[in-house]
Amino acid sequence: MMRYTVVRGGLGLLTVRRAVLSPRFSHSSPRSEYRPIKKVMVANRGEIAIRVFRACTELGIRTVAVYSEQDTGQMHRQKADEAYLIGKGLPPVAAYLDIPNIIQVAKDNNVDAIHPGYGFLSERSDFAQACVDAGVMFIGPSPETVRKMGDKVEARSLAISAGVPVVPGTDSPISCLQDAQVFAETYGLPIIFKAAYGGGGRGMRVVREYEELEENYQRAYSEALSAFGNGSLFVEKFIEKPRHIEVQILGDKYGNVIHLYERDCSIQRRHQKVVEIAPAFQLDPHLRNRLHTDAVNLAKQVGYENAGTVEFLVDRNNKHFFIEVNSRLQVEHTVTEEITDVDLVHAQLHVCEGRSLPELGLKQDKIRVNGCAIQCRVTTEDPARGFQPDTGRIEVFRTGEGMGIRLDSASAFQGAVISPHYDSLLVKVIASGKDLQTAASKMSRALAEFRVRGVKTNIPFLQNVFNNHQFLHSTVDTQFIDENQELFNLKPTQNRAQKLLHYLGHVMVNGPTTPIPVKAKPSSIDPVIPPGTMGDPPIGFRDVLLRDGPEGFAKAVRAHQGLLLMDTTFRDAHQSLLATRVRTHDLKKISPFVSHNFSNLYSLENWGGATFDVAMRFLSECPWKRLQELRALVPNVPFQMLLRGANAVGYTNYPDNAVFKFCEVAKENGMDVFRVFDSLNYLPNMLLGMEAAGAAGGVVEAAISYTGDVSDPMRQKYSLDYYMNLADELVKAGTHILCIKDMAGLLKPQSSKLLIGSLRDRFPDMPIHVHTHDTAGAGVAAMLACAEAGADVVDVAVDSMAGMTSQPSMGAMVACTKGTELDTGIALEKVFDYSEYWEVARGLYAPFDCTATMKSGNADVYENEIPGGQYTNLHFQAHSMGLGNKFKEVKKAYVEANKLLGDLIKVTPSSKIVGDLAQFMVQNNLTRAEVEERADELSFPLSVVEFLQGYIGIPHGGFPEPFRSKVELERGKILHIKALALGDLNKAGQREVFFELNGQLRSVLVKDTVAMKEMKFHPKALKSIKGQVGAPMPGKVLEVKVEVGSKVVKGQPLCVLSAMKMETVVNSPVAGTIKAVHVTTDSSLEGDDLILEIEE
Repeated sequence: MMRYTVVRGGLGLLTVRRAVLSPRFSHSSPRSEYRPIKKVMVANRGEIAIRVFRACTELGIRTVAVYSEQDTGQMHRQKADEAYLIGKGLPPVAAYLDIPNIIQVAKDNNVDAIHPGYGFLSERSDFAQACVDAGVMFIGPSPETVRKMGDKVEARSLAISAGVPVVPGTDSPISCLQDAQVFAETYGLPIIFKAAYGGGGRGMRVVREYEELEENYQRAYSEALSAFGNGSLFVEKFIEKPRHIEVQILGDKYGNVIHLYERDCSIQRRHQKVVEIAPAFQLDPHLRNRLHTDAVNLAKQVGYENAGTVEFLVDRNNKHFFIEVNSRLQVEHTVTEEITDVDLVHAQLHVCEGRSLPELGLKQDKIRVNGCAIQCRVTTEDPARGFQPDTGRIEVFRTGEGMGIRLDSASAFQGAVISPHYDSLLVKVIASGKDLQTAASKMSRALAEFRVRGVKTNIPFLQNVFNNHQFLHSTVDTQFIDENQELFNLKPTQNRAQKLLHYLGHVMVNGPTTPIPVKAKPSSIDPVIPPGTMGDPPIGFRDVLLRDGPEGFAKAVRAHQGLLLMDTTFRDAHQSLLATRVRTHDLKKISPFVSHNFSNLYSLENWGGATFDVAMRFLSECPWKRLQELRALVPNVPFQMLLRGANAVGYTNYPDNAVFKFCEVAKENGMDVFRVFDSLNYLPNMLLGMEAAGAAGGVVEAAISYTGDVSDPMRQKYSLDYYMNLADELVKAGTHILCIKDMAGLLKPQSSKLLIGSLRDRFPDMPIHVHTHDTAGAGVAAMLACAEAGADVVDVAVDSMAGMTSQPSMGAMVACTKGTELDTGIALEKVFDYSEYWEVARGLYAPFDCTATMKSGNADVYENEIPGGQYTNLHFQAHSMGLGNKFKEVKKAYVEANKLLGDLIKVTPSSKIVGDLAQFMVQNNLTRAEVEERADELSFPLSVVEFLQGYIGIPHGGFPEPFRSKVELERGKILHIKALALGDLNKAGQREVFFELNGQLRSVLVKDTVAMKEMKFHPKALKSIKGQVGAPMPGKVLEVKVEVGSKVVKGQPLCVLSAMKMETVVNSPVAGTIKAVHVTTDSSLEGDDLILEIEE
């Protein structure tokens, strides 16, 4: 690459306010009259309008914008000092081509000069002449020069006269298709059609096959007519794989012309520039000089004034060919400004006023190149779908900035609506550096910082371009994109926050979509309260607790003759069977009966984490009020709750003082026994919970979570020694009661005898309580074995709420121990009455009953070790995720997920982690080996990541390796979301939902599914039906080429769509007969709207 020395000294005048410049500057050329500009109108829109407004403001010039009816909300209208509507009632593009209206607005508002921008009227000589005729200065070349340069054929002739080589082509615009056919036959294919009166890729079509000639002629003519108001075309021989090099020129009214070096615009798609570089990379110095010389000579020959660009093609032999002059400012003028430090818009304004280039300090020997600049155009085009334009509302817009980055934009802001009527450009990003590689690095960094949500963009594609080895280290030609298909290997964006907002918005507008796997309706029969005794209830173990304190209570439990029972019906039973949905109302109704007839229960388990969660989220109840009301109705039986150690009743570690205060308030409101556990048996977490419960004055019951099988010598991770050592630590810590929490129901009779017998031998004075689930159906046998081995208390649920994933049957335990030394002292007939109440009450919760998805227990729990409280929920979740028919696979995956995570103790929240990973594996069809192999690239559920980060403690045996090291433990990605409001229904059947996300206002548009049923919309094409043809992109129908009954062949053109000034032909996907046509000319379509139906 050529090295240049930067010289900036002579260019400072361009950025000084106009008042500094005065007529005292003199030069040899005859002076033109100096006419100061006080007010400028830009006859354009979007980014270029704002670019000119900024330059005018810097020079103290007042600005005027014009806008179409469709551009009412566009930014360029707001950036100007004044703004006026043009083209009322006209189509969107036609509004900006309405010369009489634009001139009238300029005259009515005392406009001194009009800047045409680029596109639209910028190369229309009749517009330039209309400005002059109206006494308004045209910021650009003279009308005659615009005419000569705009007529591509005449421009070719002038180039030939100036000795500039040209590509073989027609001498004048062709008048019909036959002219094109003659040219093709004379020079051979490929050829290219070009708009005679405009550029920018509009009206340009390459023809490689004779069969394509007519269609491409029609499309080029139509595009040129739409974009420039004139469909005239000329034809050239198409040069294969050239470099596209253009030279920036600047002339004044006195015959001075300079160049500001060249730009490489070879990276193109459909003849539209995507990336521009200045200066051209690795360009032969001699060729560079010839390009500059030819450009200046041609400009001088036509008396060119103001800014313009001379464009060339350079073939593989370094031969250059003139193609056209763009007599206007180019989209890519920015890169020239960055490397030369010349503000081209300032220069345009000064030249228009009558200043000379030398007067402005612009002499050829003073112009130097400093480094390299790259521009890319961020557009709303989807590279994954052939760069189809995308439309819609920008929900999020965040740019990349920093040193070496310049942004020129207009329509890119949060809330902007991208329509199909105009160019797809969102923002121009310009990066500058000492060389190409440095500038490309800055560009890549800036693009990575962009966040655009709501519409598709080409940013992933551009990022691939700037990381491409050929682009960075070699030259590229116009076939670069077509020949580098790896550019289309697009990295998907995560878009986590916006996806979450859309989901939340959908729930707010349409309600939850989680399907209930059954259509069971609640029973209409209310349960009848069994007859009972009035008056004060008998004395129970709570009276002992209140009298003797926790230590005395523990001694009384140990000294009790017979087996004590804890009834879980008030919590864990209905958590396991009815998704914790039982209301306080139904618990209160049966409470007096329990108080009077089951006063000899060890405790009632009636509170815990799931109680809090469901009461507040689904039942709209206060869990504290439930505790207070039940306490008043059952004063004699101790209440027991689950305390998840440092998690309290939540799912994450809380500050120590919060756990202490929670226990204190729970005790004050009626709680007695705190069963403290940790999902990983992590001792530090358990000790905190024990200390908090003890400080509150409660009974501390330390619970060891059980997994594995102590009677199986092949499974020794959780061996008998493991449990005995843990029990030693808990007894030393001062627990009042020792509990074994068998949450999956894995205790078999043999392992029960071994574990409980060993504990009883080591701790003869310590009360032992055993909790289990009856998933396998062996719960009663296991609990009898525990009682015989020395357990003081076992858990049961009343018969109609027992079995399956709940606890063993109360009636069965009472009957089996009756008349033995383990006799519970409970009347069996009272159990029957109690059970009858719950049998009817259970019918009230039929939609949540586990029997909706499972009909019996299952001994496979000994293999998968799924906790009873989770088993039902997991089954329900599988149905809601569409995996109901794969629950067997989910259970098998649960086993593999548990192994992946190192064989965990599984109880809330660790069981949820295993369950989440299992469902993730089934949903994504992953084996254990595949998860291990791809751990560094998979997006795991958050619960799995947080577990591996140590959020819930350290598992026995440590974290699984190398799995843990391979998982990306992303930190610091916390989204703070607050729902604010719902908007009114719009014409599209949508409501705007407003949120506050991380302190910033965000909104999403959500379809109101109920309201849309009452509204009429264009039907969508069903992709599953082969003959239904849908719109490949949003746009307007220009032409329908078939009618009902027409016979078509596969690939035959059916209709033509226009979007963002580009035309697309929709071809037939199948051969057949047109059955129905759903559009007409000028129909506006959204993506996938049904165009027509074909019957094969």
